Amino acid sequence: MLSFTLPDGDEYRLAHLCLDLNGTLALDGRLLEGVAERLFALRPQLSLHLLTAGTHGGVDVVEKTLGLRAVPIGQGSEKEAYVASLGAEGVVALGNGRNDAAMLTLARLGICVLGPEGAARETLLASDIVAPSPQAALSLLLHPDRLRATLRR
Repeated sequence: MLSFTLPDGDEYRLAHLCLDLNGTLALDGRLLEGVAERLFALRPQLSLHLLTAGTHGGVDVVEKTLGLRAVPIGQGSEKEAYVASLGAEGVVALGNGRNDAAMLTLARLGICVLGPEGAARETLLASDIVAPSPQAALSLLLHPDRLRATLRR
């Protein structure tokens, strides 16, 4: 579990990390450099959930690299329902596409990733934090004081 408290007393107790694949962690179906290492470092604290429509292929290679089974989900309502099934209060979600907006809104902590594909306006507005890359987003989770600094009122 990843736990931290903001100066105003707002508590975060996160158990699950829901991750969009293409556009968020990968470009053209290939993981971006440094993503796998950060995910491995987060595994002791968070249960990882890889959600993807598989638009660019390469899912089998990503699954093997990360040691995860991807959940085939493409529509925003499906991603939102998946987060709800985990208990949204314990979820941090990363995404960049329009179909990620509802997932980021529902999750306790929603992080929009501005990667090489860019980010949809709806997703940007639905997020709690905007990160310039997946590596930066995952590093926030590895260093909760950065989250405290960004989310403080």
